[in-house]
Amino acid sequence: MPTNHVPQCSCRSCAEAGISEAEQKLHLQLADENRRRFLKEAGRLGLALGIGGGLLPTPVAASALADTDAQLRRQDMSRNKAVAAGKARMISLLHTADIHSQLHPHDEFFVENGRSVFKKRGGFAHLKTMLHTLRQQNPGQTLLIDGGDCFQGSGVAALSEGRAIVPLMNNIGYDIVLPGNWEVVYGKEMMMKDMFAYDAVKVCANMYHKTTDELNGDLIFPPYFVKHVGGIKIGFIGYNDPLTPKRQSPAYSDGIRFTFPEDNVAKYVKLLREYEKCDLVMLITHMGLAQQVGLANQPQVRGVDYILGADTHERLRQPIQGVHAKVTEPGAFGSFVARLDIVLENGQIKEENYELLDVDPDRYKADEEMSRLVDEAYAPYQKRLSCVLGRTKTPLMRYYVIETPMDNFITDAIMWKFKPDIALSNGFRFCPPLVPDAATGEAIITEDYLWSMLPVDSEAKQGFITGQQLWDWMEKELQNAFAKDPAKRFGGWVVRFQGMRVNFTIGRDAGQRVNSIAVGGKPVQPDKTYSFVACEREGDPDTTICRVEGVKQPKRLGSTLHSIVEEYLKVHSPIAPRLEGRCTATDAPATLLTQLMGYGYEFR
Repeated sequence: MPTNHVPQCSCRSCAEAGISEAEQKLHLQLADENRRRFLKEAGRLGLALGIGGGLLPTPVAASALADTDAQLRRQDMSRNKAVAAGKARMISLLHTADIHSQLHPHDEFFVENGRSVFKKRGGFAHLKTMLHTLRQQNPGQTLLIDGGDCFQGSGVAALSEGRAIVPLMNNIGYDIVLPGNWEVVYGKEMMMKDMFAYDAVKVCANMYHKTTDELNGDLIFPPYFVKHVGGIKIGFIGYNDPLTPKRQSPAYSDGIRFTFPEDNVAKYVKLLREYEKCDLVMLITHMGLAQQVGLANQPQVRGVDYILGADTHERLRQPIQGVHAKVTEPGAFGSFVARLDIVLENGQIKEENYELLDVDPDRYKADEEMSRLVDEAYAPYQKRLSCVLGRTKTPLMRYYVIETPMDNFITDAIMWKFKPDIALSNGFRFCPPLVPDAATGEAIITEDYLWSMLPVDSEAKQGFITGQQLWDWMEKELQNAFAKDPAKRFGGWVVRFQGMRVNFTIGRDAGQRVNSIAVGGKPVQPDKTYSFVACEREGDPDTTICRVEGVKQPKRLGSTLHSIVEEYLKVHSPIAPRLEGRCTATDAPATLLTQLMGYGYEFR
């Protein structure tokens, strides 16, 4: 049946009334249009809809109606007359990123009707079933892409240095993969072994060998890839975060030189457009939403259609339109799949539709083969990783930009163990939530979950700084998170701490954001010396701790963060961490969920 065919109504009332086939077609077309109008009107009125028909008793957010509209647009595209006649082609791109080795379904955080909601999402076996289902909706014309940070973030990943995750990704059957900033966590050689073990094509145009041999100066991975899909020629250029060596321990990326996309992206766009004659040019990036929107506004990316982004775990449900390209990002932890459908006719985009789809275990049955592979990957480490360390009575989560319950727990443990003036933790984003069971009121914290919270078991380190150093460092950290130039923002959130209170204003210029800092309940004194404890960053100078430079009397403390957390839980479990106002902003709520403000984007 042609995809634009309107089925003939078969109801007895039409036949008995003598309604012609043409009138029946018109009736069905009008009914479809009215249905859309009804969906939109229902959203305005706060009604809830069952897609199968009927009103549901609970209200539905307007955002849910937007998702429904996207589904309807995709259905319309599949019925496009030019596509049905073979004059145009519809291609589909499926995009995941920041899976962070989350093998099983897990708690996931949503905001619905202004309140926090947790649902089970993700899991490799369910993800595989979903991706297979989506591929079958446009067979032979669908590409599957991963945007990086896949083989870091769980116990199995850390203990196998990523090796155990590679067969799972190969079983899914990705077409193109990009290394993310955490792909370097096990060192350059292990990154290359894991990445090159992928069956998928690898792309990255800004990671170079920095060595003393014949490889020095060469790209580690191919910079771009050209693929024919359904008669359409698509070029993909890859970029990892150029700030990777500064964002995390420098030792991880030893032997690698990173450059900014602006250094060579125009060259590759020209090659793909003018010489390869690509119909579409896409960037696959792992740089964070703010940097990716900033890149979309740069003249060097003129000729790029989409930037398929990653890194900050943002859930874009509509692309952000930059000056020269649109930007998408597909969430994290294998909880979501971004789907981009594009209709091209004579080399021109005629229609396009983007959706962010939940990996819902209730909707997508676990793939049996993948379930077996996940069990095999987990088996060598099961006894260790299933060990119960403690319990929590409140949700552990890390989605908030300014302060999080999860990191309050970690810095509480550091403060309890060493009793410094200040305990610090990096502004990490990885790790899905852990939500107490409704029946028991508690959630079990296993060693596997500890690895998700802290995928690198670094040693604790103590140092001493003045109040002025503390103030200047806090200004620098806020600049990293909220710089007005997106290219200067790090992918992490605001640094976490215990022992001090900080108030700041996001909208001010660099160096002028901090309004107040109190240590031990008293205003910080510029000339006073304060002790602090944080994790060691391998490769930093001895006098640098947690990006605080010029530290006096630096000292390794002989305990790793994992051991500190385990000791703390033995004494204090069950824990109940909450937001406490340790860090506050005058121009943003404590529940701020994104760095990117002013673009109409809302994390949900």
